[in-house]
Amino acid sequence: METEVLLDAGAVSRCRRRVHLDHDPAMRDTPLAPPDPAAEQRIADAAAHREEIRRRLHEAVRGRAAAEDDRPGWVTVPGELPPADRARLTEQALAERAAYIWGGLLPADRAGHRRGGAELLVRSSDGYLPLLVVRHRITDPGTGASTTDPIDLDPANAVTDQTRKVRSHPRDQLRLAHLHRMLATLGLATARPMGGVIGLDADVVLWHDLAAPTWPGGRTALDTYDVRLADRLAVARAAAAGAPPLAEPSRVLECRSCPWWPTCEAELTANRDVSLVIRGEDAMELRNAGVSTVDKLAALDPADGPPIPWSSGSFVDAVALARAWLAKLTMVRKVPEVGVPRADVEVDVDMESFGESGAYLWGCLLSGADIGFERGYRSFVTWDPLPTTDEARSFAQFWTWLTEVRRRTAAAGLTFRAYCYNAMAENRWLFGSVERFGDFPGVPRRQEIQSFVDSTEWVDLFRSVTDQFLCARGKGLKVVAPVAGFSWRDPEAGGEASMRWYRAAVGMAGTVPDTTQRERLLRYNEDDVRATLALRQWMSGPANTIPYMGDL
Repeated sequence: METEVLLDAGAVSRCRRRVHLDHDPAMRDTPLAPPDPAAEQRIADAAAHREEIRRRLHEAVRGRAAAEDDRPGWVTVPGELPPADRARLTEQALAERAAYIWGGLLPADRAGHRRGGAELLVRSSDGYLPLLVVRHRITDPGTGASTTDPIDLDPANAVTDQTRKVRSHPRDQLRLAHLHRMLATLGLATARPMGGVIGLDADVVLWHDLAAPTWPGGRTALDTYDVRLADRLAVARAAAAGAPPLAEPSRVLECRSCPWWPTCEAELTANRDVSLVIRGEDAMELRNAGVSTVDKLAALDPADGPPIPWSSGSFVDAVALARAWLAKLTMVRKVPEVGVPRADVEVDVDMESFGESGAYLWGCLLSGADIGFERGYRSFVTWDPLPTTDEARSFAQFWTWLTEVRRRTAAAGLTFRAYCYNAMAENRWLFGSVERFGDFPGVPRRQEIQSFVDSTEWVDLFRSVTDQFLCARGKGLKVVAPVAGFSWRDPEAGGEASMRWYRAAVGMAGTVPDTTQRERLLRYNEDDVRATLALRQWMSGPANTIPYMGDL
């Protein structure tokens, strides 16, 4: 008897190998990676966000539809019920043409091999629209997004927003397409395939036209979904039937958080698979060309050029990276001599944020010539739980201090530079703080921030590392700083762990704030800026002793 395969919306976005493993009966007893506490916390945060949005929407629409006719207005399907009961209650609410169905689980679409549900199903004039509630930002500054007010659930009222553009979240649109297809199987989908999303800020409903040619190549979300579903369905059915797999393991970005990674990592390492150093399409094409292992890639002559059309940067670097991996080297030089811009007065900067909620800490390490400020580490922090307007105060104090350091340095006729590791994060919250708190005393104008980040005084050490080194084990600060001899005092130091510490430090969810976790975060932040200083000092001389790629 053929095993029934039903795919949820997430399958169309997942790694094909993961879809195989999820449906392979032989893998049912295989140990998975332990749950990631940070991921579990994100799941809990998303659940709390959904509940808050449910409360707001329910209050806003209570009785609205019921006042028009005798059909149910708002129906909540309890999430704690077994799936069969949730599906039965959802089907009943659909049959009664309820105006709003929260937490609905649609009956399994066995013909289409689909299963799934939506945060909210909204009755329209000719069917139902799916609406998602997500805990990420769904728009950016710009124009062109189709939005309604945050409690207006009718896309007929949508306007082209002159202040927002759609932020790219393909998974949201693919999930909406999945739900539209399921509703269509029931004969309940709207003629115009639409779906809505309420994001982290919950300040608008963003409406997606799933039949609009907004995807690469003029494709629609529905076109893309249909192709991906057919592919993932073939992978899953082959796995369920014990047929030869249609998806082999290959290292991709998703591997970082995949529960199957221990299984795939062991197989990839045993096979010395080329994706351990080259990811994406190039790894797949290399295998097709017979270059399936790191050893085979390392044996190629870079002067001969790549055996396939190449898209992953420099092919010369790829061969050297493979050779470094075989030699168990974390880093090798790409340049004959390593260097990094230095100055008389230097400040290392590291920002700590809490997801999308804001930046609660700006840590600075002042070193170099004496300008009348005490050298060493200082922090500018708010311990009010984010989001909070007190963030404006801490940011303004940070910027005022940094501006004064630059002024004193210039007055003394000295040179100045500030350093961070991966300026994308710091720049995001430099500009974001100005946008949110521009009227607060001490917060600069955007032009002042732009002038600073565009100047030679703002140095991204991540870029310096990328330009001058090949990193066989990754380029994160926690990987490269130890090569320079630096170590963190906290054995759990890392961005994900700091999220847990922050929760305890500010007493989120009504708990008593834990001052020991505040001290831990400050120590961690101080180590981060000391790490960039150590890395810079190492790159100013000692780094030239590590192997050069041309010698491998």
